[in-house]
Amino acid sequence: MAALILPLAVRTYEETAVALARSNGSLRTAEATITKLTSHTESGREGGGQDGGSGDWFIHTEYTIELRIGDELKAVDGVPDDWASGLQEGQRVAAGLWHGRVVEIDRRNVWPGWHPGAWDITLFVLYPLIMGYLIAHAVAAAAYLTSLGGPVRLERQDRSGPWLLGFLVGMAAIIVLIVWAAFGNRPAFWPLVPAGAGTTVALARLRVVVRRARAARVADTPGGSTPPQTGGRPGAEA
Repeated sequence: MAALILPLAVRTYEETAVALARSNGSLRTAEATITKLTSHTESGREGGGQDGGSGDWFIHTEYTIELRIGDELKAVDGVPDDWASGLQEGQRVAAGLWHGRVVEIDRRNVWPGWHPGAWDITLFVLYPLIMGYLIAHAVAAAAYLTSLGGPVRLERQDRSGPWLLGFLVGMAAIIVLIVWAAFGNRPAFWPLVPAGAGTTVALARLRVVVRRARAARVADTPGGSTPPQTGGRPGAEA
């Protein structure tokens, strides 16, 4: 699972940091020259029949842009046709850099962001599994800390309810983000939203379970008080 969590965390950091740097203007700007402009065109029909698409013919063109910045050559892949419009080889441009990576050319966004590449698709598909794993560990850690601070010890079945509720909330957040993305809104930090919402709800529910367990323990104790702790000094009187 660590092999999935670490790349997801790195990708989320990259996307969020690049989006923040572009919004506040903190990208490093350098003079560059376009040394090579290569296009790649795909064409076909948009589904139809059982696929449920329109069946319209489409032509999709992407560019690989190679730039010389000082003594270095840097390349940007997967630049859409409309973003590369007007650029040509030999043109002098201003490149916006984030940790040495080209994310802007003449203030045009050329950072691919979250895109349907092989690795991103893998993270998209497996994200519910990753989210559920993180929520489960957060609930288990909170339950363990609770057992250290009092006489209540939560069993696995006590933790399953809060985890399930948190997981369902996280899945609902994923659906909301998918619908939101259909309208062109794609937050760079999206992986934090479902996992954060699910974890928050799960821990809130766990707190309720802990209170009920403590109340039940007090009710079962003669006199209605919390049982005294044992383990005093040897020889001490009861």
